[in-house]
Amino acid sequence: MDEKRGRFEAEVLPYLDAAYRFARWLSPSPSDADDIVQEAILRAFRGFASVRGSNVKAWLLAIVKNCHATAMKQKQRRAFVPLPEENDEQDGPAMIATAADPESASILSDEQRTLDELLSALPEAYREILVLREIEDMGYREMAIVIDVPIGTVMSRLARARAALKEQWLHSQREARVAP
Repeated sequence: MDEKRGRFEAEVLPYLDAAYRFARWLSPSPSDADDIVQEAILRAFRGFASVRGSNVKAWLLAIVKNCHATAMKQKQRRAFVPLPEENDEQDGPAMIATAADPESASILSDEQRTLDELLSALPEAYREILVLREIEDMGYREMAIVIDVPIGTVMSRLARARAALKEQWLHSQREARVAP
């Protein structure tokens, strides 16, 4: 058991941050993301003995995706819509100045908020493919493993997701110019 745990900690836990980031993009709240990652790590530990020569990061993120899908199905069955959490403020990072230049921090925060809003408006399939490629910097093969589709589907879905994100951004820019 100790050998398995040591291997698991060495091979899987370095990707814990990536798993949380992916879960955070998939789920509506930080607490849901926490639950998803916790369940994914438990499932990964239970099934770790069967992993041999595989891409551990892609394997773990596939488990996170499956845990998210399971959680969403359970939520739909319960028909429960959670209220926004009090500590989930979009402007939280902008309130704590870590950089010397407050103006740059504000611009970066606005850009991040805009990207978050644009990504959130996309369908889940587009959101997950963009997060895996652009934020997690995964290759096509790894993404194909995570979302369980052929590489050709990954490429076409990524192209459509990028086009949809661009269209969302252009639409938001047009609305911003029209607004008084």
